[in-house]
Amino acid sequence: MKLKEFLSVDNVIVVGDTNVEIEGVSYDSRKVGKNYVFFALHGHITDGSKYINEAIENGATVIVTTTKQDTISVTQIIASDIFRFMSVFCAKFYNYPDRELNIIGITGTNGKTTITYMIESILANAGIECGVIGTVNYRYKDKIIDASNTTPQSLDVYKIIRDMVDNGVKYLAMEVSSHALSLGRVYGIDFDTAIFTNLTQDHLDFHKTMNNYFEVKSVLFKGLGTGAKKNRKHAIINVDDKYGKKLLEIDINADKKLYSAVDKNKADFKAENIEIVSSGSKFDLIFRSEKAKIGIKHIGLHNVYNALAALAATVVCNGVSFGRAVEGLNNSKQAPPGRLERVDTKDFGFDVVVDYAHTIDALKNVLQAIKKIKPRRIITVFGCGGDRDRTKRPIMGETAVEMSNFVFVTSDNPRTEEPERIILDIEAGIKKTYKINYKIVVDRELAIKEAIMMANKGDIVLIAGKGHEVYQIIGTERRHFNDIEIAKKYIALKEKEQNLLKNVEHQQKEFNF
Repeated sequence: MKLKEFLSVDNVIVVGDTNVEIEGVSYDSRKVGKNYVFFALHGHITDGSKYINEAIENGATVIVTTTKQDTISVTQIIASDIFRFMSVFCAKFYNYPDRELNIIGITGTNGKTTITYMIESILANAGIECGVIGTVNYRYKDKIIDASNTTPQSLDVYKIIRDMVDNGVKYLAMEVSSHALSLGRVYGIDFDTAIFTNLTQDHLDFHKTMNNYFEVKSVLFKGLGTGAKKNRKHAIINVDDKYGKKLLEIDINADKKLYSAVDKNKADFKAENIEIVSSGSKFDLIFRSEKAKIGIKHIGLHNVYNALAALAATVVCNGVSFGRAVEGLNNSKQAPPGRLERVDTKDFGFDVVVDYAHTIDALKNVLQAIKKIKPRRIITVFGCGGDRDRTKRPIMGETAVEMSNFVFVTSDNPRTEEPERIILDIEAGIKKTYKINYKIVVDRELAIKEAIMMANKGDIVLIAGKGHEVYQIIGTERRHFNDIEIAKKYIALKEKEQNLLKNVEHQQKEFNF
């Protein structure tokens, strides 16, 4: 295709030949080839304009920037909103694959990942191919792509969903982050269904206020029905959340379907008689005149909400009957990686679970879920990420010591902040409680070690914050670090020490005899 065929999609300034052939698109100069368009994106760490010459050397014939470059001779496109332009450009380049899929977008502070897994399970049970784009990975058919962001750049989104369509995928469950909505990564994508989970404090370093945070989230719902697909759209909303109620006040061009686990609230999908046990969660699901028994292997009230959202989305999109959706939900597997994921603790009689909880509400939900199991003690290991919302740190510290028997305060992903500084912010909240059931261990590995060595029969060790992540970001360096691997390392050490002790005791008995 020639460049001029793309220029009707947005208002931009073009300098140079518009008859050049376009064979590829990239925002990574290292991946540019012959006759490529290179998008010089500006990011938090670097500026794509630094790599324009490298892109041209690799074959780029069109450069997209936000300001005119006087030193290059290839065609330039100057876009005031480069992220939005990249989205509409790539939609056309990949021939609008979003129009060939039934796309379910999930947004909210917590629950997005688990809901995608549940939707995938429900649709798979019905024999429907479903792709997933989310925090853990991007996957479809037998392909698994490591996730760089919860929601990737628009170029990557369109490239992935084009391949999904070409491989026979019919549905897409997609996590939609507030950053993605704010930065135009999903601009123009024709969603069929949008799910709102909840809104609790997070990302205020980026959004500044909760109202701004909400306004960005609402963009997903305001966009329903504005695309080329003419089918009826659906908005699935948690009416128990105060921001869910606020979302109901917005004019949305979609059928609003509500879900709830609170007796007094009216909803289309209702959970009643909820029972949380160590093996999962059970409840009665009410939908119109139908009632079903739900039993999932996911622990906690927050996962009851996730189940309601997943089932509602799959039922209203006409993909699955209510009965088949219930069956698929009940057959859903254990929680996604890093979501209350159990670590084998041999025969010690205590449990170790790893969870991605890195927000106030997520940490509270996980600790509430663990309390329902009635362990002897809850030993929590957690920290907060650097270069992120500082205001949540003291609240998370307070939550941790109030809801745990003992807490090891440690590093998460400190990034360019000093870990000790982050921990001081956390400790400020702890001191307000006047509790002393905590210890600061800056080194995350040593904190995990101490927690496991402390644990005895009947205890649960919660390692929170990083979940599925297999790295730790220190400065600008990403180093391999896996909470589960570290936990297993010290469980094995504890077993070894216990066996040595048993051997010593055995020898002493023989000697005394």
